[in-house]
Amino acid sequence: MVSERGVLIAGNWKMHLNHFEALKYIQELAALLRAHPLPSEVELSVHPPFTSLRSVQTAVETDHIGVALGAQNCHFEARGAFTGEVSAEMLAKLNVTYVIAGHSERRQLFGETDEIVRKKLDAILSAGMRPVLCVGESAQEREAGVARSRVGAQLEAALGGRRGDQLASIVVAYEPIWAIGTGTSATAADAEEMCGAIRERLGAIGGEVAMGARVQYGGSVTPENAAELLGCPNIDGALVGGASLDATRFHAIASAASPN
Repeated sequence: MVSERGVLIAGNWKMHLNHFEALKYIQELAALLRAHPLPSEVELSVHPPFTSLRSVQTAVETDHIGVALGAQNCHFEARGAFTGEVSAEMLAKLNVTYVIAGHSERRQLFGETDEIVRKKLDAILSAGMRPVLCVGESAQEREAGVARSRVGAQLEAALGGRRGDQLASIVVAYEPIWAIGTGTSATAADAEEMCGAIRERLGAIGGEVAMGARVQYGGSVTPENAAELLGCPNIDGALVGGASLDATRFHAIASAASPN
């Protein structure tokens, strides 16, 4: 079932696919979309490594492929002596639409704090792009019964004090850390419960309009479990990792978001 808020299926390629491989992928995905178009309510975004962004942008725009360009990360400063970093303004110049912020791997492996994630959201919004804010709990936090409070704290830190209309433009991706890259997905019931709690918290932060934000599920999403997850009322899409590296599997996940 397609959510009335629309569905976003985002492919996070992580550190995979050089620009030659990325072009081949986009060509394969374009052929699949021509042969089997998706409903207008279903939006696709691909998030290549920085080195492949320009190649993917050119292919998508030249061939008018119905895919939004996304980035995996950005720095929160507009410019400066930050060796190896890329600013939100640089991404905007490539017509990037969505930028992931606060992915669990960035938080765990690179020490990104809630404060840094909030600054990144500020930069993304200021550059006219849309953040995909990742939130989620560890296995230990879930076992301790503090999953909701942990996710709620991440939402408050990133979104507290923002206007409701601004919140409505942000995509929130619930990614239970224990399901990232493990092959173990949350049950549809667990995912729906947390995504519903996220929507309620958005309403508490920004009012009714904020509850219209899209809330994705991310965590070992596959063609086999996509239909059940995307059929949940409070799940408006998926942040797909490993399965997004194969154009056929990625298209199959997006196809699972079909209208009644």
